[in-house]
Amino acid sequence: MAKSSSAGVDLNSVFQGAATQFRGLNVSQPGQWPALPKLAAFLAVAAAVVVLGWFAVVLDANDELEAERAKEPTLKQSYRDKLVQAVNLGELRKQKLLVEEYVIQLEKQLPGKAEMDALLSDINQAGLGRGLQFELFRPGQVAVKDYYAELPIELKVSGRFHDIGAFAADVANLSRIVTLHDLSISSSKSGSDVLSMDATARTYRYLDPEEVETIRKGAAAKKSRSGAQK
Repeated sequence: MAKSSSAGVDLNSVFQGAATQFRGLNVSQPGQWPALPKLAAFLAVAAAVVVLGWFAVVLDANDELEAERAKEPTLKQSYRDKLVQAVNLGELRKQKLLVEEYVIQLEKQLPGKAEMDALLSDINQAGLGRGLQFELFRPGQVAVKDYYAELPIELKVSGRFHDIGAFAADVANLSRIVTLHDLSISSSKSGSDVLSMDATARTYRYLDPEEVETIRKGAAAKKSRSGAQK
């Protein structure tokens, strides 16, 4: 019994001593606190840091979750679009091949620089073959585009109406691309059944390697100047 009473007195003394350390603490001078209050304060601060850190992690995770949810409609639409493209991929490839074949056919209709004289001769022969009289056949200045060159030709022919119409059809059916523009038909002074047609024929040819290189260098220089001005 004596031992139990002594243990109870010692435990009570411990609690009283601990309580005594928390009395009269100077909040402005925590460095002078006894060991037990310092330990308690450290544990409280550590717990607060852990709780705040946990809240920060939870908030960041929630923000990321909301951001991903916001992307959901866009991702679904993108998926639908890609699904449609995948379903139509075979048809799209067929269309691509058809377009490529069409472009190749058009390129074959464009003469080279060396073939332009022959094309001009074909236009002239088309008119003579229909019995037309050339009053004007004057090639103009070549206009170089990005992928081709265009040559305008001023024409004035005279002849009967149906011969002029046949000439226009013959020009349209040449193996090379030739188009007629600004057509004007009027009566000729040489006879009542003779008409005059003024028009501009435009022929097209592909660019030779030297012209392509010149255009490429010009575009590069223009881009360089534009970048320097910025």
